[in-house]
Amino acid sequence: MTTAQPLLLTDEQIKSFITDGFLILKTDFPREFHERLVEQLNTIYDSEGNPGNNILPRIRDLQRVFENPVITGALTSVLGPNYLLHTHRHGHYNSVPKPGGWHKDSYWGYNRLRNHHPWWAMIMYFPQDTPIELGPTGVMPGTQYQDSRNFVSDETEEEATANGEAGTFALIHYDIWHRSTPNLIGKPRFMLKFEFMRTEAPQSPTWDNQEQSWAAVAGEESNDPIAEEVWNWMSGRTAALANTKSADAAEIASLSARLGGSEEPDALNAAYELATRGEAGIQALIGALEQEKKVSRIASYGLSVAGKGAVEGLLQALRAENEDVVNHAIFALSELRGHADQAVSHIAAQLDHPSAKIRRTAVDALGIISANAKLVVPALIKGLQDEDTQVRFTAGLSLVRIGKDAAEAVPALAEQLAHENRYVRGHALEALRYIGTPEAHEVLIHELFNTRWCSDTTPASTF
Repeated sequence: MTTAQPLLLTDEQIKSFITDGFLILKTDFPREFHERLVEQLNTIYDSEGNPGNNILPRIRDLQRVFENPVITGALTSVLGPNYLLHTHRHGHYNSVPKPGGWHKDSYWGYNRLRNHHPWWAMIMYFPQDTPIELGPTGVMPGTQYQDSRNFVSDETEEEATANGEAGTFALIHYDIWHRSTPNLIGKPRFMLKFEFMRTEAPQSPTWDNQEQSWAAVAGEESNDPIAEEVWNWMSGRTAALANTKSADAAEIASLSARLGGSEEPDALNAAYELATRGEAGIQALIGALEQEKKVSRIASYGLSVAGKGAVEGLLQALRAENEDVVNHAIFALSELRGHADQAVSHIAAQLDHPSAKIRRTAVDALGIISANAKLVVPALIKGLQDEDTQVRFTAGLSLVRIGKDAAEAVPALAEQLAHENRYVRGHALEALRYIGTPEAHEVLIHELFNTRWCSDTTPASTF
């Protein structure tokens, strides 16, 4: 089967995604397609309840949505061409006049640092006409880089909503604050949520890129160090802002003081600014890494973009007694990737750490940094056998990112197909698919046929 070429995003759309954290787009299916989807959803929800992770096979027309060039183009632009449709997907149903609570979704793994770089994204798809009165999803623009909720009221003028005709969807940065808005009509509103993961670090822009520099695209909005760093990263330029500004002692002191400020956006900007100030900025960030948890986390984002000069200090931080310091150092090293090749063996050694949180961060980091498969893959095989379920399923996702170079992990992945956790099994299947050797395909096909799910079988129609 051939599919249409992806309709890639423009520079302006990527700029909006980087700064606002979302885009509202629309597919071009005929109205009858969506009417059929909604009819099926109503029938299934009324007779069977929410199909949860089985929504895609239960409503087979949905697969056409994710083959639509508008959606493949949006995902390719943000996550690269080999993105992964995650095992978790969910149909959200809203029929009540009370708004949902503001939140960020989990990563099927808790207590992990959230990525400023778009390693993950979500699509929220609306199969029916969704005016504002029907309660579409609301997002708070620009909050994808903030851990804390810095807005107080549930009713805020800044909120953006994904209202529109049937076929409208929101492409959102995974970490943006969002909620369901009040459904004032009471008619059922469906939103179909799917998660996607980048499987490869960017080597060059994967959108319809015309301008190289952030300043040329952003214009008057260009004075944003986080946005500029993300633009460069998505263009294949890791830590491009490192050591690009001169260091002034008074300015370093001022920026360092801001790391502990009460306004998180300002503290993060200070961390990114310190990353541009060379050795003096790096030493200020390394010192902040040892401070209380919030400041340490803020500092880790600066160190994650500070370039090769930050590596030695981060390696020393791996020996800290405070597990938050170790955790944040692992995260920063992973985002430095090629600048931190020497860190791979040190991160792999953290799989012996008594803290499950650190082991979780380590297996995630190994998939991102993945500089030396001979070191990384044995460590991830070890992660697949960890007593902590989250370490196991994160190891599976990291093996997805390594792909064909992880062939030796096939037997260990095959063993995980008997695990009780659905995401351990699901991620193992995805890893086998991305490894793609004949041995991996044999295990994969055998398992899929054994667990084949019939989309026509329901309590009302068992055979």
